[in-house]
Amino acid sequence: MLKVLSPDIILKYNSKTLSKRLLLTISSSRQEKRYNSFRTTETNPLNHTTNHLGQFYRISHDLEQKIFHHGGLPKSFQIQSKTFTETCLMVREPYVDIVNCIKSMDFSKPALRFVLYGKEGSGKTLTMAHLLHYAYLSDFLIVHVPWVGNWMRRCKESSASSTKEGYTDINLDAASWLLHFKTQNATLLNNPDFVTSKEYIWSKRESTPKEVSLIKLIDHGISRVKYASDCVVCLAEEIKHLSKKGLCKTFVAIDGFNAFFYPNTRIKTEKKEIVHPSKVVVTEAFLNLTRYDWNNAVCVVTVDQLVHAEQDKLSYLPKYLLGKDGFEHLDPFIPICVSGYSNKEFTSCMDYYRERKWVPSLPGMDEELAFLSNSNPYKLMGLCGPL
Repeated sequence: MLKVLSPDIILKYNSKTLSKRLLLTISSSRQEKRYNSFRTTETNPLNHTTNHLGQFYRISHDLEQKIFHHGGLPKSFQIQSKTFTETCLMVREPYVDIVNCIKSMDFSKPALRFVLYGKEGSGKTLTMAHLLHYAYLSDFLIVHVPWVGNWMRRCKESSASSTKEGYTDINLDAASWLLHFKTQNATLLNNPDFVTSKEYIWSKRESTPKEVSLIKLIDHGISRVKYASDCVVCLAEEIKHLSKKGLCKTFVAIDGFNAFFYPNTRIKTEKKEIVHPSKVVVTEAFLNLTRYDWNNAVCVVTVDQLVHAEQDKLSYLPKYLLGKDGFEHLDPFIPICVSGYSNKEFTSCMDYYRERKWVPSLPGMDEELAFLSNSNPYKLMGLCGPL
């Protein structure tokens, strides 16, 4: 026999069900609002301000290919971006500080130099990537070295210089860099005013005439790899000449700049002697571009402990990593510290991972991950990575 429930019991049951549904709806709405707060719809880095700190913005695939096709984003970050099917960068305080300085600087004065420093994995390279995006949209001529350590410790090949006695060429790497430069500046290099200031003689049969397109000089280094290192040095001088004449603004970005001064390279001569960075031909080009003897230019470099051998990682401060020669070369400069995530940045990062279905939402999970990673972006990425 069926038991008939009284109207009071039915009303009480329905009220509880409705309350639970209402609470779930409110909770879901709050969570959705929180998840939306970690993103910004402002994808133009020229408009990023302190109001966007801790928020992610998306870089279109086309722009990513133009700026970072040949390097500039860490490999682990590229793998994550491929998994997430999008490339997003967080707006952080070091970026805003540097951009504010650039916007207020007088370009007729000597080049302004910034040094990004911080512990390993704190986000120096991605801050530089954000700045490169800004420079690209601001029509700067970009001179970008993705990682100097690849040249000094993992160069593709090396040979004795045919033009400078006692020096070493890394021509394959130099040719790759020329292609990188050409790709990043494809639009600006079509400027008819970008021509060579003098003739360059490479051999009895080969030369680059005066007042021809700068692309001719770049293409010569790419097609005739034997002269790639020398072409990089000549290109650096031409860039300075163009900037001094006011034909362009130049943005120099070098990641791992202290590798130009760290003596323990893996480049060796035919006699198996270690080559000091100062004896590598391309070094001359980038030390030339980071001096203060020109205008219409901004230089941003990073110093990183990864350049040094394990036993030499005693400090992450610029004075230690650059050494006496490197510090005196850049002095005076503006040091910019890139530290670990703030509470807001950490929360935004975790919300982004959850929105991408990368980590679950568990009680106490954020606190535990913050403790284990010490709010270090790279360590957090590793802890949240796949098993």
